Amino acid sequence: MLHSFISKFDSNIDTADAHCDIPCGIYDPRIVTYYAVSALRQIDILLSLKDKGLSETGFAMQVARNTAKKEEMAEKCKHETRIIWGDFMKPGNQDDMAKAHELAHGIMLAGSAVRQDLHREDGEKLVDLTNQFAEMFWASKGVKTKKVKTPYAPGVEVVEPDL
Repeated sequence: MLHSFISKFDSNIDTADAHCDIPCGIYDPRIVTYYAVSALRQIDILLSLKDKGLSETGFAMQVARNTAKKEEMAEKCKHETRIIWGDFMKPGNQDDMAKAHELAHGIMLAGSAVRQDLHREDGEKLVDLTNQFAEMFWASKGVKTKKVKTPYAPGVEVVEPDL
């Protein structure tokens, strides 16, 4: 509301978004994994387009849409990782801070690789790192985990809390 009021006088003010800086205490790495799997799915779709028999225009449009979505999903994966890493993974919540930093940094690099190119291995690595991140997160809360295969393409294993 305040932004709406002030922006009437100064249109150069951007809207700021934030995860709950109160903090709300609601953190869940499943969203990180969801975005990683979604990025991998977009890679698979893009790699299969040449076999679809699309017109040149249809092919170009499909590549543009799926590439944009792949990059969006990889960036959201990185964003959600930064929230958990920066807001939750602190001494007291996380015993092995070096491992937390290493995994978060690895996700940043893998997410960038997914955005920059079209190699399925990069998407698989992103999913693997987000699974490790989820295992570490749930372990810090004393929650056991299990691996389940996604019931949708690309049909990869993801870490879930074993509730």
